[in-house]
Amino acid sequence: MATVEDKLLNQVAAPERKRKEPYFSAFLRIACSVRVGVILLCLLGLACLIGMLIMQQSVDGFENYYAALTPAQRLLYGKLQLFNIYHAWYFNALICMVSISIILASIDRFPKTWKYISKPQVIVPIRWLEQQKISTKIESEDGADLQPKIESLLKKYGWKKIRLSTKGGSTYIFGQSGVWNRFGAYAVHVALLTIFLGGFLTAQFGATGNLPLAPGESSNLIRETVVDLDHVTEVTKQLPFEVTFNDIEQKLIRKEGSLSASNTLDWITRFTIKDAGETSEGIAQMNRPFDYRGYRFFQASFVSTGRARNINITATPADGSAPIDLSIARDGTVKLPDGTAIRFAEFRGKFNVGPEDTSEDTSSYPNPAAVLEVVPPGGTVQTAYAFGPAMANIPIAGKPVGGYTYRLTAFEKVSDRHILSVQRDPGSNVVYVGFVLLFFTLVAVFFFSHQRVWVAIEQDDDRRVIIAAANTNRSQNALEDKFRKFVAELQTASQENAA
Repeated sequence: MATVEDKLLNQVAAPERKRKEPYFSAFLRIACSVRVGVILLCLLGLACLIGMLIMQQSVDGFENYYAALTPAQRLLYGKLQLFNIYHAWYFNALICMVSISIILASIDRFPKTWKYISKPQVIVPIRWLEQQKISTKIESEDGADLQPKIESLLKKYGWKKIRLSTKGGSTYIFGQSGVWNRFGAYAVHVALLTIFLGGFLTAQFGATGNLPLAPGESSNLIRETVVDLDHVTEVTKQLPFEVTFNDIEQKLIRKEGSLSASNTLDWITRFTIKDAGETSEGIAQMNRPFDYRGYRFFQASFVSTGRARNINITATPADGSAPIDLSIARDGTVKLPDGTAIRFAEFRGKFNVGPEDTSEDTSSYPNPAAVLEVVPPGGTVQTAYAFGPAMANIPIAGKPVGGYTYRLTAFEKVSDRHILSVQRDPGSNVVYVGFVLLFFTLVAVFFFSHQRVWVAIEQDDDRRVIIAAANTNRSQNALEDKFRKFVAELQTASQENAA
């Protein structure tokens, strides 16, 4: 019998075993924790930092950057997809995990926040009020009811959501302001999710490539550099329309200088877009992109082969007549008074006999010359050359072609072709909306606050005790100043009421 009783007593006295938390519940608890969210955001920020430090394959000049790396760096960066990190699987996974963490954290905390602001604790312990950092105690002789005056003062200082309650002969008056500030964190969450959504749309459905064309050339293909481990390849993507370059222009700081970027104020590309039988004119400049059907055209770079947008030449008749000054645009044609047609066929920044080396950098124009096509009346096409002062006296420069000799007097410098960066960014507007929302929500969260004020009135024989306290989620100093003024008026009202 004793044994049975002992067993029963042991069962009663034995501590209750802690129930094991289900795995899914544990996962949700960890996923929505602030610590996990901060860690994921730090990892995402680190990935973005790496993307800024390591040149991405879609950036102009990547080929030169890649060539300067060691073979080990190329292999390592390529294997880790660091040359295209914003499209790497782990970057998208980080965005997905951060988004899930934000959503779960919002779902987990929103009910508590809603209850906190919709059902505030009006009746609180007097000891708790006295322990608040911002609190005061006013004692006076009993008098008329102060409740209407206190409500009026609370509203005067912005605490308009007034609630009343009584307990044990004490009256509690509660007021608050800036309740919406408690929802600021959720607005920030929505802004971040909007930004992530825009980035995801761009990563999955966007397209980026370069479009290098010279005036008169057309194409519907863009080129993109792709890195596979330590191999660099170039792939082409088709545009749903065709682009034709009409004119390119380069505004220089010093006209006598080279075409280098340090001597350039602006690059201007004028082009025509042919789309399903319709045409649209576009202009892309430095810091002034052109948008069309979700595609954005940026002025990215230029080919450093020296050309001329237009030339000024002097045509001197072989019979000794007066020279004729001419201005001819690129690929343009002019006619002389006798009907001779002169076409601006080609320009070389560094003229030499034989074919031109198009890979050579001639942007400093060491030996400029224009190649002309001359057609006398009733004659055939003949090739002529117009040289600058440095080569004006060589034999070929003095040989008449079509009855004239030609001399290059001036020219407008421009490169052989411009390179436009073409981007289709379906998530850009979504990202812009997200950042605007994030800016305003952060301003609202940090420049405003949720303030709460309690006033407890206790009657003790012929004495009246008023205990007032306040707290806020931020801007403590501002609340202290406001509360001090409120208390001063409350003391005055209490004394006048007692008198």
